[in-house]
Amino acid sequence: MEAGTPDLIKLEDLDAAAGRLTGRKHVLSITTENKPGVLARIAGLFSRRGFNIDTLAVGPTEDPDIARFTLTVDGAVHPIDQVTKQLHKLVNVIKIRDMDPSETIAREMALFKVSAPIESRAELMQFAEIFRGKIVDVSRRSLTIEVTGSSDKIEAFERMIRPHGLIEMVRTGEVAIQRAKPDS
Repeated sequence: MEAGTPDLIKLEDLDAAAGRLTGRKHVLSITTENKPGVLARIAGLFSRRGFNIDTLAVGPTEDPDIARFTLTVDGAVHPIDQVTKQLHKLVNVIKIRDMDPSETIAREMALFKVSAPIESRAELMQFAEIFRGKIVDVSRRSLTIEVTGSSDKIEAFERMIRPHGLIEMVRTGEVAIQRAKPDS
């Protein structure tokens, strides 16, 4: 017998697609006790469910005993409700919020090490200024530029400087916070 499905399956026929897929990026804010092993348990839960975590940022909150995880996952690939129900069952998890991107302020930071011979340095410095980036290191052959902003801004900056010789790039995961209500 040959592996695979002999007939084409329509997306609407799949059980997972029965109204539970939103088709949007999910930004999950998970508040936990700040204890060893919590990250491994959360990542393991996503892994067992077949989720790919797009970005992950973890850090302490205003209370040093509490940590906040900000995860982004693609809601068009998997239903998110089942994994959030299982996250609630983890001992150290305090609160989970699926943040609506339209009601969220999200930022990410990236460092770009770019080849910078003398003749192209001025242009690279202009790109950094346009994107409100900071030059954080200069050597004879390269510039390192820090850019903070939305994922789209980071990706646009990368497209601008890549032709100049992108040597190395590193990005943080997205961090997000709920927008204040107009009456707050």
